[in-house]
Amino acid sequence: MPFELKSNTATLAKYLALPQNGSIMATYIWIGGSGMDIRTKTKTLTKIPTSASELSEWNFDGSSTMQAEGHDSDVYIRPGAIFKDPFMGGDNILVICDCYNKDGTPHKTNGRAKALEIFNKTLDEKPWFGLEQEYTLFDLDGQVLGWPKGGFPGPQGPYYCGVGAGRAIGRDIVEAHYKACLFAGVKIAGTNAEVMPAQWEFQVGPAEGIEAGDHLWVARYILERVAEDFGVVVSFSPKPIKGDWNGAGCHTNVSTAKMRVEGGMKYIEEAIERLSLRHDAHIAVYGEGNDARLTGHHETANISTFLHGVANRGASIRIPRPVAAAGYGYFEDRRRRRTWTRTRSPASSLRPSAALRKLTALYVTPHHHLLLIRLLSHPSKKGHSP
Repeated sequence: MPFELKSNTATLAKYLALPQNGSIMATYIWIGGSGMDIRTKTKTLTKIPTSASELSEWNFDGSSTMQAEGHDSDVYIRPGAIFKDPFMGGDNILVICDCYNKDGTPHKTNGRAKALEIFNKTLDEKPWFGLEQEYTLFDLDGQVLGWPKGGFPGPQGPYYCGVGAGRAIGRDIVEAHYKACLFAGVKIAGTNAEVMPAQWEFQVGPAEGIEAGDHLWVARYILERVAEDFGVVVSFSPKPIKGDWNGAGCHTNVSTAKMRVEGGMKYIEEAIERLSLRHDAHIAVYGEGNDARLTGHHETANISTFLHGVANRGASIRIPRPVAAAGYGYFEDRRRRRTWTRTRSPASSLRPSAALRKLTALYVTPHHHLLLIRLLSHPSKKGHSP
């Protein structure tokens, strides 16, 4: 019988049920050299840690992850946050990490350390982020899941938040991911089917500061692992299918303490003005391939144009109608493709650390706006990772 490229859950279950004799499995998670590839390795602990600070630094072969040369290949990973492991269960844990050089300085692909530095300078502003991660499901042959072989499904219209066979394609994966995130302690806020068939979205947040990026990356990891069980491939490409089909973004909803109280619209408008002045710099770090998504069609603004408006999904920055009516709240950046945080136009491959950092610096501490913009908007650029 040939080996199948998906989990044999019935066989696996008898091994997962075995006792661990007091030992804990800790899966360290970090981002590889492409800025979007998730890497992991697991070690045994002899006691249950109560915080990431109790866990030891580890290392890996950076020459195999595009993060080092073979003659000097060790890259170090430091634990940043702990989550429960929904795959191993019990007291086993997932550990989100960032990468460091042998001299203790952040690795060039480590956007998390730079973002954390910014957030620590803006604690009084209490920046909140809500991230909307879109993605597309493919089968192992590279075909969009559930699409006719060699053809296309019916045009877009019945799939967004749709129900029923032929409209909600891949729901088992989506719901398994949702439950696994809740078990892990990820701040997942919701999920829905998107405009293109086999395209879905989940939301993370609201989360404050670096927590938003950590939770988004762990949610991405869990999604990849769940899809692995089902023998399905997850794509964060901003334009997975050419033609009259929606792309995938990683929209970021942003607010500070001043924006969330009466009179906050003034601060929202000031932040949008600052964003408008740095539009080109933001686009440069919002993810590779974003030009194919930001065309001015399919609920996007043109990549070369900065637009904002109330309830306008064709804008770069959208102010939700309830926010405009109340006079305070938050705004949505729709430009990003990926992130350690992100905005609405961001590409789905957005690197959260970089994106969040950029947004925070721009909205909260204008002096560091360039750094934050880059972090907040750009997870997939080669040589940079959260």
